[in-house]
Amino acid sequence: MKISFNSPLILSLTFTSFIILVLDSTILPGLIEFLFVVGPAGSFQWSDPIDYVRLVSHGLGHRDFAHFFGNFSLILLIGPYLEEKFGTRNLLGMILITLFATGVFNVLFFPNGLLGASGIVFMFILLGSFAGAQPGTIPVTFILVVLFYLGNEVLSLFGPEDGISQTAHLLGGLSGSVFGFLSLNRRKS
Repeated sequence: MKISFNSPLILSLTFTSFIILVLDSTILPGLIEFLFVVGPAGSFQWSDPIDYVRLVSHGLGHRDFAHFFGNFSLILLIGPYLEEKFGTRNLLGMILITLFATGVFNVLFFPNGLLGASGIVFMFILLGSFAGAQPGTIPVTFILVVLFYLGNEVLSLFGPEDGISQTAHLLGGLSGSVFGFLSLNRRKS
């Protein structure tokens, strides 16, 4: 048997994020804070090119190994199927749009920095519920995922501060929903 690099985008994201975390934890402390955290509201400097990079690079930075493993366990579970179903380029575009949207939203409205791939995770979860759907239908799995995953995030918004960006989760889920509905419409035409 031979090992295959079966999902180039998902594996590249995983390895890149892991290497960034290892470097930050060992020989380059502060790397994540410098390049992989999108700042809080009011901190964006229009003249600083690094701030524009952080609008999407924040998805590669993680607070610690537990944060990394939590996100990438789900990305590795769902991502290869989505990469096969939607194609590497299309999925990369969806990831970048989701990261950009959550990054911009954070710098406009929230007082905390943002890092991590949880917006991508929620985008994947909602997008995955559309993968086998037929044009002109709304999958029951989509409805249940919205109720379970996004409903829990909405409820968490009203709970005690936990350092988790439920808004990034909600925006990721919204992105996955939009991409899912768009893919159904493309299959219909």
